[in-house]
Amino acid sequence: MTGSLKKRSENSWTIVLYLGRDATTGKKKYSWRTVHGNKKDAERELNRLLHELDTGAYMEPSRLRVGEYLDKWLRDYAATNVSGKTYERYEDIVRNHLKPALGHHLLTKLQPLHVQAHYSESLKSGRKDGREGGLSAQTIVHHHGVLREALNRAVKWGLVARNVADAVEPPRPEKQEMVAIDEAQTVWLIEASQTTRLYIPILLAVTTGMRRGEILALRWQDVELQHGFLTVRRSLQQTRAGGLKFKQTKGKRPRPISIPQLLTDALAEHQAKQNARKAALDSGYQDQDLVCCSPAGAIWKPSAFTSAYRDLLRRRKIRNIRFHDLRHSHASQLLRAGINPKVISERLGHSKVAFTLDVYSHLLPGMQEEAATMTEAGLRAALPRKPS
Repeated sequence: MTGSLKKRSENSWTIVLYLGRDATTGKKKYSWRTVHGNKKDAERELNRLLHELDTGAYMEPSRLRVGEYLDKWLRDYAATNVSGKTYERYEDIVRNHLKPALGHHLLTKLQPLHVQAHYSESLKSGRKDGREGGLSAQTIVHHHGVLREALNRAVKWGLVARNVADAVEPPRPEKQEMVAIDEAQTVWLIEASQTTRLYIPILLAVTTGMRRGEILALRWQDVELQHGFLTVRRSLQQTRAGGLKFKQTKGKRPRPISIPQLLTDALAEHQAKQNARKAALDSGYQDQDLVCCSPAGAIWKPSAFTSAYRDLLRRRKIRNIRFHDLRHSHASQLLRAGINPKVISERLGHSKVAFTLDVYSHLLPGMQEEAATMTEAGLRAALPRKPS
């Protein structure tokens, strides 16, 4: 099988594939695909299509159904371009929702109305867990994001001319405020965990805003007790297919965080106890340099960690606060204390300060009033006094 490239415009190329001769008429068969991008993008796509032709995996766009395409997108693109946890979420959405509702349509015949009708039906009766009722608007927005991303790739691969999901309006979810606890509740939770293995992870969460996976992946080599800071370099991920795996953090770059003396002292004491246990177990200790691990040094599975945390809340009769809420609590407390949002954004590892402000916007009204009061006080002090 052969193929060639033809330039259509500055950033558009046509791939012409020779598919052999028609078994009935004997005429030569060709397939045309449009690729948007530079020449290297077009060449990569041509090579991919030729490989599919050689291996028998190629399918004509006119015969490809949405379900078949979504399987192909998961296998050929998502599996190698997103994290394992994200891939599992995509796969669940495709298998349980998108394929049953839209999979029978020909990809080239899929219309915005088909997608819109699916979303409307999902709001009424979209649950797949055996319970009655529909999906939340927020869940459908997630499904829309997956479908839109998959169809964007179909456009780039030249399988369809446009992304029909762009013409569909998913339901608008109500904006939910983040759950956060105040300083008094934070102290209560710290004290409740003080005699348990959860003490250090909880203290890390409420004083640094680190995520669960980042805490369970933290190594002693990333902690500078003498200088009072630690560096978030990686995260622990648990998936059905891949099991436990250390990966880059969301921001994909090291994130230094200054830590308070309270945490520094607790970590120093924790390290001393861990070293003593290591010496006692000798070769029975699985030394992976982890700060938070099993008593024998093994990786603390995220699922087991969450179970232990929930059990602590139940035993101490503390209201249901997700572990991730401790991250929000840290950010909220810093905002209320008047810390610059840029500093908070850096501690949390957000890509943009605007995202931080949007997430914690419910805290801003009181801060706005305070800013107005301070502005007025400053201006009044600077105004010349009127003669008496």
